[in-house]
Amino acid sequence: MALGNWPTFPVSCGMLYSLFRLLHFIVLLIFAGALVIENMAIKPELTSEDARNLARVDRVCGMTAILTLIIGLILWFSVGKPAEFYSANPVFHAKLGLFVVLAILAIKPAMFFFKQQHNKSDSIPVPGSVRLLLRIELIVLLCIPVLAFLMARGIGLSS
Repeated sequence: MALGNWPTFPVSCGMLYSLFRLLHFIVLLIFAGALVIENMAIKPELTSEDARNLARVDRVCGMTAILTLIIGLILWFSVGKPAEFYSANPVFHAKLGLFVVLAILAIKPAMFFFKQQHNKSDSIPVPGSVRLLLRIELIVLLCIPVLAFLMARGIGLSS
């Protein structure tokens, strides 16, 4: 189905577009799940085992964030709607901006988990800023699907 003056694509491109949309969605769900696990497991003090486990979960967050970006770029520039469809939409720019904010917020917790993953102490104090940043990440992540929903409804496109 064409949207306004946007061209329709052959079935093979439509299937490829659907595959990448599905992959994008699955990777985002894994990312969200890992971020929820981090938020549930983080405490003011961690054991060395908790620190190792949280480092693993944080690696999943990082890998899925990178996959989300790669698949998103493929969707933007190669598969599906023309790049102009997204590039001209300010809601898309807001969504992209929140993704960048999410990545920036994740730096300090990732560095903390990386440094502490081999710590053998019985008790590892977690800075309050790490816990706060993880919670803010979750809030920012919750805003991104709202913007995606608005984009899917054509909000932000000039008529």
